[in-house]
Amino acid sequence: STQSTWGSIVTPPPLMPPAQNNLSFNTASVASQHIPGFQGNGLQLGRNLAQNINKIAQTNVQNLFNVNYPNKQQGMPVSMPNSNEHSMNSSFTSEKDSFDKIVQQIANLRNHDKREQALSELSKKREQCPSLAPLLWNSVGTIAILLQEIVSIYPSLIPPNLSQQQSNRVCSVLGLLQNIALHQETRSQFLSAHIPLFLYPFLNTSSKSKAFENLRVTSLGVIGALVKGDDADAISFLLQTEIIPLCLRIMKKGMELSRTVATFIVQKILNDESGLTYICQTAERFFAVVTVLNHMIEDLLKNDKDDQRLLRHIIRCYYRLSMNDRANEALKKCLPDILRQSTHSFITDENVQKCHKSLLQTLGFM
Repeated sequence: STQSTWGSIVTPPPLMPPAQNNLSFNTASVASQHIPGFQGNGLQLGRNLAQNINKIAQTNVQNLFNVNYPNKQQGMPVSMPNSNEHSMNSSFTSEKDSFDKIVQQIANLRNHDKREQALSELSKKREQCPSLAPLLWNSVGTIAILLQEIVSIYPSLIPPNLSQQQSNRVCSVLGLLQNIALHQETRSQFLSAHIPLFLYPFLNTSSKSKAFENLRVTSLGVIGALVKGDDADAISFLLQTEIIPLCLRIMKKGMELSRTVATFIVQKILNDESGLTYICQTAERFFAVVTVLNHMIEDLLKNDKDDQRLLRHIIRCYYRLSMNDRANEALKKCLPDILRQSTHSFITDENVQKCHKSLLQTLGFM
């Protein structure tokens, strides 16, 4: 389609909301390039996953992990240990036992009757076990099982009939994926497998029920984990997907927490030079972002909301846009009046005030 150039555009065109129907990406086709056994699309994706997992379930658990522990007693004389040796041995045993429990929970994912409990326990342990992400990624079939859990609730999205139990279960899965997205050893492989695309149908929902809101927030948390470290590869990947229109939709119509996380993601994309260039490349993209940011400011004022965290992300988005020459000129004409004032009771947080001051200086309003 033909893209408008900036030219002499002064007033923003009407914001066109993202399509309400299912997203257009072909999940199976992108996954099949990197994950063995993924072929076809639609329901066939779930069938192939199930077939693969049934094969995996027949594998001996001992062969799923190649983990060896040193023999503490090897080469040691048979004698009573001193206090230091006893303390070291106790610590070693405790760490080994904890590690073994995590390994066993990962193995339990292959047992359908134990899977829900295993997902919950692993999700709780994700911050306590630094090696959890590599274990999940490298253990045979685990990622296929997690993806099966995700695609299994697609039919509950349209029409929206997702139960709280279903939401809690898949949120545990998303928590594990967030851990994989954060870890340096697994992040690039996570992106190469295009796994974030499996979460986009969750972001495209509009139901305001708790079950759906939890699903959106946790899915955004996975994307947020990718952009948190200012990873240029992650930003480059996201720019090739529909993440920006999906985030804009949530920022405009979502609930408080999902709006905040979605705005944070857009802010982090803008912080990257390629992201700023992409959004400011055409007038349509720029005004699509600014229109939503202006709407959020109006909403905060209209409903007398004191959400300084959300306001900080919004103002940082404006500030990054102001760093582009063409966007700077356009922003001078469409920045909300409330933000043109250097002092206002609307901004109470000191850090937000500093960011707002920098924005006004960049725009030449101070």
